[in-house]
Amino acid sequence: MSARVILDVVLALVTTFFGVNYARSAKAGHPKPTGLGVLVGFVTNFFDTLGIGSFATTTTAFRLWRMVRDEWIPGTLNVGHSLPTVTQAFIFTAIVPVDATTLVAMIAAAVAGGWLGAGVVAGMPRRAIRIAMGTALLVAATLMLLTQLGVFPKGGDTLSLSPPLLLIGVVVNFVLGALVTLGIGLYAPCMILVSLLGMNPTAAFPIMMGSCAFLMPIASTRFISKGGFDLPAAVALTLGGIPGVLIAAYVVKSLPLTAVRWLVIVVVLYAATGLLRAGLRRVVTAKVEPAAGLIT
Repeated sequence: MSARVILDVVLALVTTFFGVNYARSAKAGHPKPTGLGVLVGFVTNFFDTLGIGSFATTTTAFRLWRMVRDEWIPGTLNVGHSLPTVTQAFIFTAIVPVDATTLVAMIAAAVAGGWLGAGVVAGMPRRAIRIAMGTALLVAATLMLLTQLGVFPKGGDTLSLSPPLLLIGVVVNFVLGALVTLGIGLYAPCMILVSLLGMNPTAAFPIMMGSCAFLMPIASTRFISKGGFDLPAAVALTLGGIPGVLIAAYVVKSLPLTAVRWLVIVVVLYAATGLLRAGLRRVVTAKVEPAAGLIT
């Protein structure tokens, strides 16, 4: 049995475990997903499949239409987007022949980071999540901008990494996996990482999608156990997301996405500044309240 087949079997088991927990949570909570939530799930996962990413755009939608409380956004993103991302992984790991050792090592690193990160994020207060998400989104927007401007190399032709470079890839993907639990997408930074390491940019698709497909269901079990997510919104993302993935992968397949990427950069900056303003405003208010109390 090849390593890729073993990977698929393990992913199926992980997904089943997550699906059972997700279904139990849904059965107990009787969620009523909204049409807007399903539409957000469809659109964000459609472009996610084409390499744009879904976390930043979904975060912006959540905050723009006040669909989810800020402290529940990371958990909702991970839980709701898990099954669509697993669908992507099964598709792309089958059609892009990345070296099995490289693929498994980088996926395992991301999963470890996601597991540790979820345990921390699920218990963080709203203000801390706002500031952390806002800061990370600013970094993500900067990386996207530099990619659009051609600052980063376009990558090489290899579909594998030698031991020294593989170690770097594993360490960085561990960090990226932890950031996913904060609601920060892995796709853009992983694509940059793969290119900087000299790999063919197409290799990023199975690596980043496989990483998220394993780490998101595993991390989501911690969010589910702690109740750190919005169930109706998560279910809506899942219901809209899976058809979005299938249409993008098998019907559309590719689009000229340069203009879309510029739009995503603007969207990410909007979400980042909104979160930082809200988080820092709480800090200022907390410092002012004692003085106000003395006056009254």
